[in-house]
Amino acid sequence: MTTFVLRLIAPRPDFAQDMTDAEREIMGRHATYWQPYLEAGRMVVFGPVMTDTGSFGLAVLEAEHEQEVRDFAAGDPVVTSGTAKFEVGRMLAGFVRPRADA
Repeated sequence: MTTFVLRLIAPRPDFAQDMTDAEREIMGRHATYWQPYLEAGRMVVFGPVMTDTGSFGLAVLEAEHEQEVRDFAAGDPVVTSGTAKFEVGRMLAGFVRPRADA
């Protein structure tokens, strides 16, 4: 399995702090959308990251093929609604904790 890093680019730096009700509903659907990766144990980490200049979403997950990740991300409600977009990267080296079932 390859480890992929996804960065969710929100429409504005303070998005996590000042979402509208409509945006909050979309973000709820976004979290639910990624449940299959969580349930399969393939999601290493998933959630918002706060920085000095704003926030972004971060997901680190394992998958066999990059296109699988890109296709799944393209169907995310935050993308299909035009609320946000993803950057997808592949870890070339590094360490990921062993899987709990390994």
